[in-house]
Amino acid sequence: MQHEISAPAPLLKDDGSLTEAGYATYPILVYDRSLVKGGRSRIKEWDYYLIYNDRYAVALTADDNSYMGMMSVSFIDFEKRSEITKSVILPFTGGRIGFPSSSSAGDIHYDSRRVKLSFTHEDGGRRLKVLFKKFKDREDFECDLFLDDEPRDSMVIATPFPKKSTAFYYNQKIIAMRASGTVWHDRKKFKFTPGNTYGLLDWGRGVWTYDNTWYWSAAQGTVGGVKFGFNLGYGFGDTSAASENMLFVNGIAHKLEGVTFNIPADANGRDDYLKPWTFTSTDGRLELDFVPILDRKAKTSLGIIMSDQHQVFGRFSGTVITDGGEKLEIKDLLGFAEKVRNKW
Repeated sequence: MQHEISAPAPLLKDDGSLTEAGYATYPILVYDRSLVKGGRSRIKEWDYYLIYNDRYAVALTADDNSYMGMMSVSFIDFEKRSEITKSVILPFTGGRIGFPSSSSAGDIHYDSRRVKLSFTHEDGGRRLKVLFKKFKDREDFECDLFLDDEPRDSMVIATPFPKKSTAFYYNQKIIAMRASGTVWHDRKKFKFTPGNTYGLLDWGRGVWTYDNTWYWSAAQGTVGGVKFGFNLGYGFGDTSAASENMLFVNGIAHKLEGVTFNIPADANGRDDYLKPWTFTSTDGRLELDFVPILDRKAKTSLGIIMSDQHQVFGRFSGTVITDGGEKLEIKDLLGFAEKVRNKW
């Protein structure tokens, strides 16, 4: 059973717990940082954009985890099966970066000697501008990207944590926006053109418990001549009210039940991320194979803080079924699937 939140309300009650757990197709609950009761040092806010075509991808992250923040850029080359990621860590940010309380209004600006970043709203879309100095060797990275044609529906979910009433995660994923613009990297100019380039936003606000593992997958492109995408995920919090699994056909959401990521194991029983995966749903409406291209992995350990991330890019093939019973055939749709464990 999937509980859809249908009435606008504040996200949090006076005691800091969620007003209502469940899913929606737009941010119907209103986030207000001042109402958080889970401890100011525990608030985590981020905006993550991923823009790609069949050849290249750019990932842009701005986050504020209260005790630290991060500005991060990744450039991914699917043909060369290579990626480069650089980040600037900001100590004891405590919310001073000024993340907006909504994904649809308010902008993010950050300016330092190493990184200049802005995620802004303009008429008809979103502009993403970044200058990251000495990104590769002594060469700078720069991008000016524009996202428009935002779909009517998105994946929105309010998730509580069972062991702490004031912990929560409020998340919106906007899948398959049209993307265009220019990237300068490694002394080369890369053009992203509408029609073959799509962008997604992962917008997150919450108070997390200390040790969590999440699984997340998304893809976007054209299937059967129409714009198509999906968002799949699980692994943390109390998801008994709803999952975050959705299909998007021409910007319209189709809700799925539970989905499992079947990651193959190596001879020692450890996850083998570059072997083919499969994805299955409990309602029988999603059956996908996933052939990896590259694993954008990173592991850091700073005392009590640890992060072990595997974001695997590859191609999906299989079938999905819409709410109306239409079966769609997916063939070599480019996307990613990740497994991330954080102690934070």
